[in-house]
Amino acid sequence: MTTQKRISILIFLFVTSYCFATTISDTTIIKSHLTAITKTGKFRTYKNIDQLNKTADYIKTIFNQYSDSVFIQEYSVNGQVYKNVICSFGTENKKRIIVGAHYDVCDNQEGADDNASGVVGLLELSRLLKGQKLNQRIDLVAYSLEEPPYFRTEYMGSYIHAKSLVDNKSEVYGMISLEMIAYFKDKKKSQSYPIGLLSLFYGNKGNYITLVKKFGAGQFVRKFCEKYKSTKVIRTKKFTGPPAIPGIDFSDHLNYWKFDFSALMLTDTAFFRNKNYHEPTDTMETLDIKRMAKVIDGVFRTLTML
Repeated sequence: MTTQKRISILIFLFVTSYCFATTISDTTIIKSHLTAITKTGKFRTYKNIDQLNKTADYIKTIFNQYSDSVFIQEYSVNGQVYKNVICSFGTENKKRIIVGAHYDVCDNQEGADDNASGVVGLLELSRLLKGQKLNQRIDLVAYSLEEPPYFRTEYMGSYIHAKSLVDNKSEVYGMISLEMIAYFKDKKKSQSYPIGLLSLFYGNKGNYITLVKKFGAGQFVRKFCEKYKSTKVIRTKKFTGPPAIPGIDFSDHLNYWKFDFSALMLTDTAFFRNKNYHEPTDTMETLDIKRMAKVIDGVFRTLTML
């Protein structure tokens, strides 16, 4: 190996390690999006159609800044029209990856972690993905109606979207659900589990993001978990179990499982850590924006490596 080649390799390794150590997601932009989505006159519940539509319009406006392929998927429930907002990159590729998050809330609450954090993750990913050369098509999907009373029904936005992929015979590599990605605590006993013994393996501090998957989740999930952990941008733990364990299927990925797609959930573990879950106290002031940005970085870097 020549000296010039050694120098080139060293420069490449230095630049690569520097990029992976530096947060590329913009916390100022993230805060701006969180404010726009959560600090509104009404709450984003299924009853407040006007507010849901305003939120969908905001998401679409941001997506339009970064992609030429943005559209609304409308569907009707009890005489009301609800909307999924879809933004695509790398449309020249046949095989696609879905990254999804729901923008509705459970009740009269801002829903900052649940799930404005996941939606803002989509918005920031759209900025980062602009102009990237991708090996797969990436579809960013903001869903309506994830929360009760429609949870686990065919009226969930994610069910509508997943079924449309099957109906259109789309080639899907895999799906990632961004479900509450911004609440972190370094205090002891800040993390609980559906099974108490799990604390012996995962610790009792809520200072990590979790890759949640079921047994036999498929090739995409296996590779995504491997690549995401390899980025080392944030403390990451992987949890594998049957859907019967409480919480493992408590988000939009469950509808992709129904259609046998390889799917996982990226989460701060929701109510097992964040006691503001489904409460009026779930506000952006309680979130860890810096670590949220790192979670998003991990998703972006993993998508570009797959």
